[in-house]
Amino acid sequence: MIKRILIAVSLILGGTYAAAAGEDPIYTSWTSSKAVGGYDTVAYFKEGKPVKGSKKFKTKYMDAEWRFSSQENLDLFLADPAKYAPQYGGYCAWAMGGAENGTRGFTASGDPEIWKIVDGKLYLNYDKSVAKKWNVDIPGFIEKADRFYPETVDLEE
Repeated sequence: MIKRILIAVSLILGGTYAAAAGEDPIYTSWTSSKAVGGYDTVAYFKEGKPVKGSKKFKTKYMDAEWRFSSQENLDLFLADPAKYAPQYGGYCAWAMGGAENGTRGFTASGDPEIWKIVDGKLYLNYDKSVAKKWNVDIPGFIEKADRFYPETVDLEE
């Protein structure tokens, strides 16, 4: 119980927690409109690692700015954004899956450096300790998060 409270408090103090529906569908920080912190989402699939995007190769998708490291990666994204965009809009997959309580998903920032591709889809987590918890039951958290995400964010914008 104390562990859950500490996680919730740290997320709240970090400005990354929101329990109410109506969050933006794509996570961006309060100070930026960049999705995935400006990282190139196509690079996770092509290069197997996070790569910073460039202002030179960018697009707008779902009210967020997406950056890429090359024109080729930008073109691949434009051809199929859903294939390359992180699941749950880049919010933490563990949190969206209801964390440990499993009652309802919530939003927490996803760290572009803490990622995993599962069944051809990109997932981000809040930090390494959260990723360890998510790794214990990835299919279970994905199943729950797939249900919680549409209820937690405003997909109508």
